[in-house]
Amino acid sequence: MGLNEKLRNNCPKKSSVTHRRAIAQKCLCLQTQTLPSKTQRIMESLPVSSEVGGAGGAYSYSALKRLDQVWSKICSAKTVVEEPKEVVSNFPGLLRNSDLADKAVDTFDVLICGGTLGIFIATALCAKGLRVGVVERNVLQGREQEWNISRKELLEFVEIGILAEDEIEQATAMKFNPNRCGFEGKGDIWVEDILNLGVSPVKLIEIVKNRFISLGGVVLEGYSMSSISIYEDAAVSCEGKILSSHLIIDAMGNFSPVVKQIRSGRKPDGVCLVVGSCARGFKNNSDSDVIYSSSSVKKVGASVAQFFWEAFPAGSGPTDRTTYMFTYVDPQPQSPKLEKLLEEYWKLMPEYQGVSLDELEIQRVLYGIFPTYHDSPLPAAFNRVLQFGDASGIQSPVSFGGFGSLTRHLKRLSTGIYEAIDGDFLDSHNLSLLNPYMPNLSSSWLFQRAMSAKEPSNVSPDFINELLYANFQSMQKLGDPVLRPFLQDVVQFGPLTKTLGLVMLNKPQIIPSIFKQVGIPVLLDWSGHFFMLGYYTLLSTFADPVVRPLLSQLPPEMKYGWQRRLEAWKYGAGLDYKL
Repeated sequence: MGLNEKLRNNCPKKSSVTHRRAIAQKCLCLQTQTLPSKTQRIMESLPVSSEVGGAGGAYSYSALKRLDQVWSKICSAKTVVEEPKEVVSNFPGLLRNSDLADKAVDTFDVLICGGTLGIFIATALCAKGLRVGVVERNVLQGREQEWNISRKELLEFVEIGILAEDEIEQATAMKFNPNRCGFEGKGDIWVEDILNLGVSPVKLIEIVKNRFISLGGVVLEGYSMSSISIYEDAAVSCEGKILSSHLIIDAMGNFSPVVKQIRSGRKPDGVCLVVGSCARGFKNNSDSDVIYSSSSVKKVGASVAQFFWEAFPAGSGPTDRTTYMFTYVDPQPQSPKLEKLLEEYWKLMPEYQGVSLDELEIQRVLYGIFPTYHDSPLPAAFNRVLQFGDASGIQSPVSFGGFGSLTRHLKRLSTGIYEAIDGDFLDSHNLSLLNPYMPNLSSSWLFQRAMSAKEPSNVSPDFINELLYANFQSMQKLGDPVLRPFLQDVVQFGPLTKTLGLVMLNKPQIIPSIFKQVGIPVLLDWSGHFFMLGYYTLLSTFADPVVRPLLSQLPPEMKYGWQRRLEAWKYGAGLDYKL
């Protein structure tokens, strides 16, 4: 007997009209609950490839439901999501005098946990002559979905010797120009060569992994890092194989168990939620959207959201296109779940791209959660353990994914880590100098707050779109030295000051709404970071040339510390960026 027949038989045949209507509504609700969502129907009709490590490495509906459960737990927490497991433990004395001394099956200078982004720092350190191992719980390979980035950023890999220039071409699946910054109902701003390459993670990581192995690096696949023991002379991983190392680098991403322990399971301060797809059937498929802002805040279930979009051609076919929809939220119980956002995405994406969903062949469905914390980057909390990549919080709070920031900081970090190992400066204080306070990163928090919809709100529903358009218009007028760094998540004091000044001159009526949107406490906090951004710019421009020639006269540890401070001034002011 079918569900509908059962429901009909369970409904009484003789009753009052009111009672009959109530029963009919209940029966309808029961039938509705059994119907799968559009997201479920689409995802379960797609072939599911094996999951790989890193953000965006899973595509199945069951993986989506698991991630939504994680997200629900974050949203429902007041301050602590869950009491974290103790992964890192300190032990007195030397490893060579402990019971584990004879049990270690291999010894490294550096052991890196998490291979998707970890393979890049691993190869850079291996190229400097260090013995490096990479521990990866899955097979170390890139995801199918492409990363979009600029050629200028990939050339950083060439400079430090982990890629040859012709290998950039091998890893590039697609090139596209021009690139749009669009604001629905307001206007468009077009740029060239910004995030205009679609790089195949499968090919790129394969190239770098092969180079790593050729340099003597060791890849340990199928192992997870569940415990770390720290001694005075070494750090030891005790899961599966007992591996000892001078330094362990945590490259396990946003949900690293070590990071959970350091942050005591604390709830994130903000989250970027991302959904999207790669689909076939787009006839107009030559340009890209770096960012496209919806005209106004939209109701999503019991919450509200301001939607932003990103779109670019995919390398898998001439009509294949990737489109992302993302939003910034303060995690609360009423915050929308990823599946709910995907339901909105299927409704809104066809209108955004000027296509019918029926005309498209969905290749894969994409989704992710990117938590951010105000106190980032994350200082080292233990001797001999350092966070790297997304685990360190070095990425901008308005970006989703840390590949771009990795390319910026890889040279600085690989040099600093090598010097720390060479000089045995592996205590938490010296390691924290590698993940220092960066005012340009902290000042980006204002942008995330300004782009987050709130309920109740005392600003107009189209305020966020209007504010963004006013800022981008001003940056366009000020030219490439202002616009291009910002589009690549680099905030600099001079360009930021000029932009804010021009917005105030051209749109003074928007200023009261900014105060209402972000709040006085956030603005006061941001003012401190803005001041420090100017201070770091001053130090890097004028103090660095005076201090740097004196470094050779300093004792090794003091020299190491001052080199890290000079880097912090430069990178913290965004002065590492060159047009």
